[in-house]
Amino acid sequence: MSSSKIILSDISSRPSWMTSWERLKHKELHWFTEVVAEMMGVFLYVYAGLGATAAFVVGTIVGIDGIGSLYTVGFAYAIGVVFAISLCATTSGGHFNPAVTISSVIYRDFPKRKAVRYIIAQVLAGYITCLIVYVQWRDLLVDAENVLIKKGLYDSVMFSSSGPAGVFGLYVAPGTNLARVLMNEFVTDFLIGLVIWGTLDPTNQMVPPAAAPWLVGMAYALAVWGYSPTAIAANTARDVGGRLMVITIWGLKASGGRYAAIAALTNIPATIFAATVYELFLGSATRTLTPHHIDFLRAHKQYYEDNKLAPYGYLEALNPRCGQSELFGSDIGIGDKVRDSRIETVSEA
Repeated sequence: MSSSKIILSDISSRPSWMTSWERLKHKELHWFTEVVAEMMGVFLYVYAGLGATAAFVVGTIVGIDGIGSLYTVGFAYAIGVVFAISLCATTSGGHFNPAVTISSVIYRDFPKRKAVRYIIAQVLAGYITCLIVYVQWRDLLVDAENVLIKKGLYDSVMFSSSGPAGVFGLYVAPGTNLARVLMNEFVTDFLIGLVIWGTLDPTNQMVPPAAAPWLVGMAYALAVWGYSPTAIAANTARDVGGRLMVITIWGLKASGGRYAAIAALTNIPATIFAATVYELFLGSATRTLTPHHIDFLRAHKQYYEDNKLAPYGYLEALNPRCGQSELFGSDIGIGDKVRDSRIETVSEA
């Protein structure tokens, strides 16, 4: 590592209680800050999308033009993903999706115990976020329900993608071919997973770390714009959290029937398959890391070593060597060592 480093406390004084909290956070409670970061990431992503969805659904039911569309929903989810990765990924690694966490266990040696904590936190955050948005929109949602009752459409629309419950829970129309819904979900989630895995690759010269949030966000926007009319969930935390919330508010009639399993589970094998395809055919452990990723990973390494979150020698290949460029390693070893640890350091949604 470079002999000179500047940390935030060198240029900005902090209250004494914050210094005490930092010590506690780096010793006993580091796992808790990671869980909170995962929950906040899910909150940002889901909160952004739900608000736009509520405006679209309520506006359509009560006849108010111009307050929402499929395009605003896609943009909202995309911006939510950008916020989540940009603000929270440095702390937790930026999974925000059980499928990404499970894929990381398989391909990045992500600790299984930590994975369980992450998945519970992700689903819980989805549930809480849906409840928050429901409270914010409750008056207008009740107005929309009353409109459906007056028009005699409550039973057919309420628990559908066009109804108030559809803001939070995901549904398909009765009689929809579930095999085609399954295919739509799998292929769309495969695309999202492939983009995610490509942004996680520190040898990908086309995607510096700062571009990752935007690329992943655009993948989610594309999914909403092009394939949500057929029905997509794309994230188990969003789907299961939302489904538990609608059951809490409206009872088991809001559960979604057989489609619930497709929505909750399909993105997991689809993301694993995407990671497999990327690792087998698109990625390579023999490629050189990009300068941007080396700087990013060195900052992470310094933080972990200074706060005793990892032993000295962690990501050893990132240490500058005599006669070797600060930006590129002359041998393959740097790619091998950093590649196995990058899930802890590079963000995802």
